[in-house]
Amino acid sequence: MLSKKGIVICVVAVIAAVIGGYMFLMSQMAGQRQGGGAPQVKAMNVIKRDTPVTLEYPGTVIGKDTTKVTSKVSGTIVEKYIKGGDQVQAGQALYRIDSRTYQAALLNAQANLAQAQANLNNAKVDLARDQQLFAAEAISEQVLTNQQAQVNALAANVSAMEALVQTAQQNLDDTVVYAPMSGKLSVDDVAVGTYAAAGTTALVTIGTSNPMMVQFSVSEAEYLKYVDNSVVPGQALPTKNVRIVLSDGKEYPGLGNVVAVDRAMEGSTSSLMLKAQFDNSKGVLIPGMFARARLVGDTIKDAVLVPQRSVQQLLGKSFVIIVGEGNKSVVVPVELGESVGSYYVIKSGLNGSEQVVVEGLTNLTEGVEMAVTTVSADDMGFSFVEKHE
Repeated sequence: MLSKKGIVICVVAVIAAVIGGYMFLMSQMAGQRQGGGAPQVKAMNVIKRDTPVTLEYPGTVIGKDTTKVTSKVSGTIVEKYIKGGDQVQAGQALYRIDSRTYQAALLNAQANLAQAQANLNNAKVDLARDQQLFAAEAISEQVLTNQQAQVNALAANVSAMEALVQTAQQNLDDTVVYAPMSGKLSVDDVAVGTYAAAGTTALVTIGTSNPMMVQFSVSEAEYLKYVDNSVVPGQALPTKNVRIVLSDGKEYPGLGNVVAVDRAMEGSTSSLMLKAQFDNSKGVLIPGMFARARLVGDTIKDAVLVPQRSVQQLLGKSFVIIVGEGNKSVVVPVELGESVGSYYVIKSGLNGSEQVVVEGLTNLTEGVEMAVTTVSADDMGFSFVEKHE
């Protein structure tokens, strides 16, 4: 049986063991927390600067003037003076249609005209004789009147025959098809031997290559915003510049300007069609190419901008997480404005002196201590210009 001293020693040993175990457990937990550590995040300074607002829309390159060339007369093509892709000048011969039928028609019309003129001349001789006889009271006035009517009828017939000759000559001339304007031919040109129906068969397509147009659509609200304070009195066209980005992501050198605005909104899409004109002296722009049109709007003074990546949205609300005191996360509601490249303009919620978290936002909530790495826009690949893959 243990003595009181032994009992005390045992109790002390048990308490020491419990305390030691607790201290070991706490050290293990502390080690685990230390091993997990604070969440690693990347943050960058909010940008505050004067920022031009650029609106961007998908568009298509089209020719300023494009037309399908057709013949004015029907017939089989017997000669071809061009090939698809050629650059031609207005009035240049493109095709020749078999002219034999039209030559025969012209000869027939000329013969009919000659006969009509002969008949008219004979009638005029008879009229002169009748006038002399009437003066000598050898014939009645009715005979003279009838002869005058005959002369008038034959003169009208001569005019009709002259018109037929003119028409036949025009038809013969039209067997050669000329370029209606200067431009570049498409490769849809038809071959020799093709039968061309007057006004129907498209022989080739021709379009101007300089300048070129970019056609795109804007919403009603954006159009009104774009033209606000940018319309010249007396005309309904906005005067601000337009730039385009081609499918390779590169901006086309040179500025364009809006030269045409559709007369009405498209009912199904509530959008308005615009056309901007660009110099194409180097021939880079080709009809059908994809191009994004950038309309440069007004500049926002001292705009506060954050990367789009830093913005989170929930239930229609937008917010960012900023680095607070002691590197703790702070959730800040914000009101978004226009998008500018990789950024959003912040209308309210930030003053421009904060740091926003741009990476590591997953499961990050209010009041969490963070391990913050400060990065720059270049580090993250952010840009004020829209990038296209």
